[in-house]
Amino acid sequence: MLQIIDLHKYFNRGTPREVHALKGVSLDIEEGEFTVITGSSGCGKSTLLNAIGALDEVDSGEIWIDGEDITKLDSAQKTGLRLRKIGFVFQAYNLVPILSVEENIGFVMKLQGYGSEEIRRRVQEVASILEIDHRLSSMPNELSGGQQQRVAVARAVASKPSLILADEPTANLDSVNSQKLMEMMRSLNEKEKITILFASHDDYVVEMSRREIVLKDGHVESK
Repeated sequence: MLQIIDLHKYFNRGTPREVHALKGVSLDIEEGEFTVITGSSGCGKSTLLNAIGALDEVDSGEIWIDGEDITKLDSAQKTGLRLRKIGFVFQAYNLVPILSVEENIGFVMKLQGYGSEEIRRRVQEVASILEIDHRLSSMPNELSGGQQQRVAVARAVASKPSLILADEPTANLDSVNSQKLMEMMRSLNEKEKITILFASHDDYVVEMSRREIVLKDGHVESK
């Protein structure tokens, strides 16, 4: 469902500070994968995820998601792609502080035009899997870090995207909450059949993933 072909990305191109962040990256990700991209700091993990998520432009190469080369899309089309097909989970939880947990989880579905009853049912379903259904009326600042990250995961999966991109999702969590989050995300992957692609250097994320892709200095070292 995801194919990356000879992807190149530069920062500060043509200047003395030029950085060749992605150097001909090529990958195939099958539907339903639970895969982690690893590598040392600065190897290109986050840059690659941002490119796949249509958050950053690339200099050359192709990124195919469900048969569509997203590098050819304009800004409005990329916004639509992110809304319809991609869920994001980042180390900063990025919850809307003035919305309740229930409203945060259902936020993307509301943007997609789902009815209130369908949103309510789906929110309850994913919140139950992630064990935060008892906090649906709470505000984000009333939750622990682990609970906030679970809300972020619930929001990402609620609209049933084709792909979830998780950039260092356990970075701000202790080991207990990291393990619990990964166990829950793996359960969601198995139940929902959503493809999940992590970028992480957390040993437990690597252990729980079914496949490890190693980046080194902007290129794929092993996959």
